[in-house]
Amino acid sequence: MMRSDGRKPNQLRKLTFRRRYTRQPAGSVLVHMGRTTVLCTCSVERTVPAFLVGTGKGWLTAEYAMLPGSTSPRKARDRTGKIDGRSVEIQRLIGRSLRAVVNLEKLGERTLYIDCDVLEADGGTRTAAINGAYVALVDALHAAKKEIGSPSLIVRDSVAAVSVGLLEGAEVLDLDYCEDKDVDVDLNLVMTGSGQFIEVQGAGEEATFSREQLDRLVKLGQSGIASITDQQRRTLGRNWLVG
Repeated sequence: MMRSDGRKPNQLRKLTFRRRYTRQPAGSVLVHMGRTTVLCTCSVERTVPAFLVGTGKGWLTAEYAMLPGSTSPRKARDRTGKIDGRSVEIQRLIGRSLRAVVNLEKLGERTLYIDCDVLEADGGTRTAAINGAYVALVDALHAAKKEIGSPSLIVRDSVAAVSVGLLEGAEVLDLDYCEDKDVDVDLNLVMTGSGQFIEVQGAGEEATFSREQLDRLVKLGQSGIASITDQQRRTLGRNWLVG
């Protein structure tokens, strides 16, 4: 099948990471997956939630937002206490994904704040946010290593995410918005660089799918994760923490 942007079914959109995009947070990355653009930052604070005070254990939490100009028509800005359900779901996913590879016991009583702000949305904002957030996290830990110790003791593995779907009967990788809105089955996959699953989110859109199709979708997603992980590794260079 021919995709709207000319990609092959198993081809990722162009993926780039621009590190140190802003200077205030310890880690900052502008990630592009095709036209989807997300600013991901990581800040290190000497504070933890009340339930962790005195335990010596740290925490990681994430916030996600789509800026009003990221979509057309304009998306209303989230107000305090009125975050939409989709944003809550995605920021929880980002937090879970990164906590899966962070040794919070080694962090001490500190919190890693991950902030992901979508500047332009063209499908796959949650997967782009996870991919950029991991790079921002690693840079933040390196920036704070005099305070927190070796980042390699804190990060156990890498993490990356990608979307796959069934479109016109074909399995396709890394959906853009035009594909995402028409897809029969939509699946988001989050995995470690070593090949372990963190989360699989999948559903039929007025459609069903077989076990065989699910297996093919997961295999396609795994190949995409491997490519994204390789790009993260090349982006971080000597700051890469895992084997």
